[in-house]
Amino acid sequence: MRLRVTILFIVAALAPAGTWADTIHLKNGRTIVADQVRENGNHYEYDIGDDSYAIPKSSVDHVEAGGMPAHSSASAAKVGDLPSFTPTDSLANEGDLVSKIIQEGKVNSDALASLEGKGNPELSATADFIAGKFEFEHGNIAQSRQYFESALRFQPDNSTILIYYAALLVRTGNAAQALTYAQRAARAAPDSPDAYTILGYAQFASDHTKEAVSSWKRSLELRPDSKVEQFLAKAQREQNVESDFAQGESSHFVLHYEGKQTSEALRGQILAALESDYDDLVRDLGNPPRDNILVTLYTEQAFFDVTHAPTWSGAINDGKLRIPISGLSSMTPELAHVLKHELAHSFITQLSGGRCPPWLHEGIAQFLEPRSLGSEGHQLSLLFKAQRNIPLNQLEGSFQNFSGGQAYVAYAESLAAVSYINDSYGMSDIQRILQRISQGNSPEAALRATIHSDYGQFESDLARYLADKYGQ
Repeated sequence: MRLRVTILFIVAALAPAGTWADTIHLKNGRTIVADQVRENGNHYEYDIGDDSYAIPKSSVDHVEAGGMPAHSSASAAKVGDLPSFTPTDSLANEGDLVSKIIQEGKVNSDALASLEGKGNPELSATADFIAGKFEFEHGNIAQSRQYFESALRFQPDNSTILIYYAALLVRTGNAAQALTYAQRAARAAPDSPDAYTILGYAQFASDHTKEAVSSWKRSLELRPDSKVEQFLAKAQREQNVESDFAQGESSHFVLHYEGKQTSEALRGQILAALESDYDDLVRDLGNPPRDNILVTLYTEQAFFDVTHAPTWSGAINDGKLRIPISGLSSMTPELAHVLKHELAHSFITQLSGGRCPPWLHEGIAQFLEPRSLGSEGHQLSLLFKAQRNIPLNQLEGSFQNFSGGQAYVAYAESLAAVSYINDSYGMSDIQRILQRISQGNSPEAALRATIHSDYGQFESDLARYLADKYGQ
């Protein structure tokens, strides 16, 4: 995701609590974060930076004066997160197998080899599945994939293994490949809600929205699930908005657009820019997504109707690049930055196995736009000096619940953190951090293993870096 506006007035965070900003809550559910709000007859007037605006009172539900909402430390759903699966009755009775295979918090490879050596395909498939499921749940995507593939060699039509393997493929940006396995799972277990859940997700991620709607409806018929209901509602919003959209393609991208809203020249410029960005990101990060990347161009209203993104969002990557381009007739520097930022998220997701925390995701994406802190660096250095920064462990959850003011600071801190790592250690260590995360390391453990810093040490080092570079 990318901020709609530049990071503004971080110095506001240095003010005493209660003077952060005023928040206008609109009747349509959106919010406006302003430096100051005041009443004037039938309007509210509000200031953002040096600019003043007005909005009718009839559009406003209420105004929240001052205060900075508490940061949520809960881990919110990340891009590409999937539901939990509990498929049953398609594997051998596990019995004591789990305790034999999982010992002291890791897979016992000797026990696994011994079980496979018994020559029983069902037992071997179950053993490999147990190992794969353990690694999957602990974030070691590469090892999990190997175990699931081994299990499928023993039982290629086992619905439980197929469901988990398809989920892993979707999570790592391989939706087209996942689709085949999800279809096999649904055929093998036509009464499994989990099979239809993952089938819908694979269909949605691979640009088969109509089919995804059908699959999720079938899943809900079999078992109510609030998460699936959210997936279905989003797919239906997309289907309604994009029913008349046209499509264009390039080597690595599929572009959806409303013909009346964009010129052929602009669409060509967008695809050319994306292909150039793709080459840059292969050089900087490696590990490109295996599937063609879906990009949709929206009017501003349609963008918010489909995504339900926060008002401060300027674009979003939820597995598809969703870009609002109202009023543009040709490529602009700002649009070029937005495109590269959102595309970078696809590469980061691929390299981290879908496990990268938001602060690192957004920091890398901004850094590669490229974007620098510039004048915000000084204000951010003051924020760290006063210990008013947002702790990194509170930036491991989604930014989408932040107010505009919080989001500005979160994005600035994220960019500063990645800039510090790159300046001190290089892009190669950023790649190694992502690889560690893909192997099941927590973000903090990945930092310890690469740059030898836990979050506390890292934040202290970052404060010194900002003071030395921007504190004058």
